[in-house]
Amino acid sequence: MPEKRPRPPTVRLRRLAAELRKLRASAGLSREDVAERTGINEVTLYRIERSRSRPQKRTLVGLLDLYQADDRQRADLLALQSRSNDQGWLRPYHSELPEEYTAYIGFEAEARTVRNYESLFIPGLAQTERYALEVIKGGMPTASQKQIAQRVQARMERQAVLTRDRPLQLWSIVDEAALTRQVGGAQVMREQAQHLLRLIEEPSVTFQVIPFEKGAHVGMTGSFVHMDFPDADDPELVYLDTPAGDLFLESEAEIRRYRLMFEHLQAVALGPNDSADLLAKVAEARW
Repeated sequence: MPEKRPRPPTVRLRRLAAELRKLRASAGLSREDVAERTGINEVTLYRIERSRSRPQKRTLVGLLDLYQADDRQRADLLALQSRSNDQGWLRPYHSELPEEYTAYIGFEAEARTVRNYESLFIPGLAQTERYALEVIKGGMPTASQKQIAQRVQARMERQAVLTRDRPLQLWSIVDEAALTRQVGGAQVMREQAQHLLRLIEEPSVTFQVIPFEKGAHVGMTGSFVHMDFPDADDPELVYLDTPAGDLFLESEAEIRRYRLMFEHLQAVALGPNDSADLLAKVAEARW
């Protein structure tokens, strides 16, 4: 029987891990110190602090005692521990998707704001089903029809975050190449442009285009997603989809760097109104 794959971390588990790292640092203790005083294995502590493992309640209580956490911190972190595995967004077939991708779906579902720069294709949250199918087929040439269908289904389901009671705030910036590359042919591109025009009328969606004439810009190094969450205490996150694998970045220096990159892209891109005008021309083009 194949080994059961661990669930990807939730936002609550990441927050718990971040708070425990802060408490240990404030106490001036190394992981080795903690291991000596509590008997908790250093590897186990590392996994807890990197949100790779959910601590048992008795382990968490032992850490909070050692770190001399106050009553408020203790109550908050015990509450986080008790709900750290809540993942209402999971679907039965998600177990067959890559672990990093299901983690991304979870973070996106819990995010307040997503800032997404794409250089070569329309952002997933704004794709039509036909466009998504062509993008996924082109990017996964060895995948089975079932695998492709699951990816398309997951992408369409993800878009529910834009129509929920408190919709996700989506700010997308794309290079003009994403609008002009013929993915799936003229009709698919026309439908995609028309769908985008309807989508950007929503107050929760902002869309900008960087035209070719702007030349070189910071986004040419690759696409990325920057997320923040409703609770200001939940750490921000940057996601990179690379040929070498998916990466999640969460250090303050990394978050600061990508936040600055997005600000540069906002400045070099056309404003939302001019971007909509360009998009309308794409929708009317004969290709």
